[in-house]
Amino acid sequence: MSDVTVSPLVMELGDKFANLTIVQAVELKEYLKSKYGLEPAAGGVVAMAPAAAAAGAAPAAPAAEPTEFNVILEAGFDATKKIAILKVVRESMGLGLTEAKAFVEGAPKTVKENVDKKTAEEIKKKLEEAGAKITIKPAG
Repeated sequence: MSDVTVSPLVMELGDKFANLTIVQAVELKEYLKSKYGLEPAAGGVVAMAPAAAAAGAAPAAPAAEPTEFNVILEAGFDATKKIAILKVVRESMGLGLTEAKAFVEGAPKTVKENVDKKTAEEIKKKLEEAGAKITIKPAG
């Protein structure tokens, strides 16, 4: 064991976490997401092989900050706001009325892909002001 000093509670929790099955780890992830709004930053639980853990493997380098993002129109917006949302979608995507209507009604859909954070935030703001539900996710 390394020279790190931890409380008995943290040690107990760590041991329990390290011994979870994949199914239990997924259940834990869902529980933490629903109860506390917590999600893994890298998209999942990372398990270390016992031999690597015993050898004190070096931690992985931190993930690089994403530079490109996707703007996603989510389903479930207020139907009375549909016309305002259609206008912003048409403007943002250069679609005709028929295409924009089909796009909005088919949500969830990606409005813009691989845009910088500032552009993604601007589009999100316009669409949310129109009444849409928007999610920004790292591209890739």
